[in-house]
Amino acid sequence: MKLFQNFKFSDLFSKKKIDESLLNKFEELLIESDVGTEIASDLKEKFKKEKIGKEIKDEKEIFYFLGEQISKILSPYEKNFNNLYKNTPSIIVVAGVNGVGKTTTIGKLGKLFKDDGKKIVFGAADTFRAAAIEQLELWSKKIGADFVKSDLGTDPASVGYRTAKFAEKEKSDLAFIDTAGRLQNKKNLMEEYKKIFTVLKKINPEYPHETILVLDATTGQNALNQVEEFKKISNLTGLIITKLDTSAKGGILLAISKKYNLPIVAVGMGEKETDLHPFKAEKFTKALLSLN
Repeated sequence: MKLFQNFKFSDLFSKKKIDESLLNKFEELLIESDVGTEIASDLKEKFKKEKIGKEIKDEKEIFYFLGEQISKILSPYEKNFNNLYKNTPSIIVVAGVNGVGKTTTIGKLGKLFKDDGKKIVFGAADTFRAAAIEQLELWSKKIGADFVKSDLGTDPASVGYRTAKFAEKEKSDLAFIDTAGRLQNKKNLMEEYKKIFTVLKKINPEYPHETILVLDATTGQNALNQVEEFKKISNLTGLIITKLDTSAKGGILLAISKKYNLPIVAVGMGEKETDLHPFKAEKFTKALLSLN
């Protein structure tokens, strides 16, 4: 999952000294890795200040420099994972378009808290796809979570409502409400999504306590568009980035964090149920750049 696994850094830094032309190429590679033009320019300037005119003895020093700078950028966006549980119940809506791994991510989130002794309920408010309901129900059985569902095609807001009421009655610690993988350009689907929040706030004005958007790292700049659209109708409180175990360049985390000032809750590094990890900037950066 190296950020620059497709880039030939050995070729780029084959010169004995760093000059302006090499710095321009360095900036281009950063932009191609989806970090965004602003961050790419900033990293280039910092690199120029530190390294221009100096000899490069080992390309590893380039990666360590990058790692240090990227970690500094991402550190302010760490979201304390345990802060998702601040109320009893904590009502959490999980959003995202089709294919990002949203339902699986909910299952993994539930497992992390279940392993910590918390009482969990899942609400299957993605009533447009039978597969989504079945998948979430399988996860509930796997980890021992309670489960709320309705028939296919039922109003998603009604499932959200019943999930929150169930959590209150049964004294659940956390309620995760799955929503349909709504394409952000489908107005009617986004209206259905918005209705979930309206109904939850009728129960308690503080509901939901968290709204987490799940993004697929492989979609690159399209992820920015998804954040933009979802922010228009809900107050996003955090992000989870999935599929960082693939050939994804991963730089999109920097671009999103910088542009929207949104905290990162967790990152998905694989398909196993233990492959969702609370986000730690330094640890993530080391993995991204394969640094020891």
